[in-house]
Amino acid sequence: MTNTQIALIQIDNYGPWTTTPEPRREVDLQTLQSRLYADVSQLVGNREGYAFFARFDNLVTVTNGLDREAHRLIQTSLANRYPVTASISIGVDPLPIEALGAASRGLQEAGSAQDSKRREILSGEPLSEDDRTDEDLQIAHFDVNNATEKYTDELNEFDTFINIEQGYAELMRHMRMAHDSLSFFVGGDNVIAVCSGMDKSDYHETIEHVRDAVDVDLKVGVGRARTAQQAGMEAKHALEECRENGSLVELGW
Repeated sequence: MTNTQIALIQIDNYGPWTTTPEPRREVDLQTLQSRLYADVSQLVGNREGYAFFARFDNLVTVTNGLDREAHRLIQTSLANRYPVTASISIGVDPLPIEALGAASRGLQEAGSAQDSKRREILSGEPLSEDDRTDEDLQIAHFDVNNATEKYTDELNEFDTFINIEQGYAELMRHMRMAHDSLSFFVGGDNVIAVCSGMDKSDYHETIEHVRDAVDVDLKVGVGRARTAQQAGMEAKHALEECRENGSLVELGW
């Protein structure tokens, strides 16, 4: 059984801030968002976690192993670096979608994302050390088969992007609805998923579903470990096995 700890990081009062005292240049907002994601990725990554940009003003992070003080330090670091503050809510559940749901409710109950009075909320309780195991997280690393030959070297970049995004969108939707899991595009033709206790047949079913729905062929390596980075590295090694032997699904255990 998995036991996922999700921390939702949400910029406080971001919508009103972007238009006060007048609309800010989009290039400046894009730069702020990308730098914020890079900093969060490093701050969480230095503690064996994963960060995903989601909508950029909302970042989804996997923080198994981080206590409340570690989350507070991330929050403080962001406040020292940026003209905006961030609230963080922690959710824990065997199902990744339920962990994110708990984290989302923690912020929603504290006030609207556009409420100027809601600042630097830290909500929720991390997974107890006594309850942690070496199988808490299952991370899957999906990759599009022959993406370079089929798309990059044949189509213009925008049409390539459309095909990759169609595959990602269908994978994201199916993993959430059928398997209570969270999938995130991480660049190139790669998607990382934070999974429930899925087995090999579940991954084969998912790959078949995406192929049938949008004609995008996937392969996947899966890892299982105590922290997101450990599970993610197992998944990357398993994905290399797929590439070497031509298989569609490899489990790193």
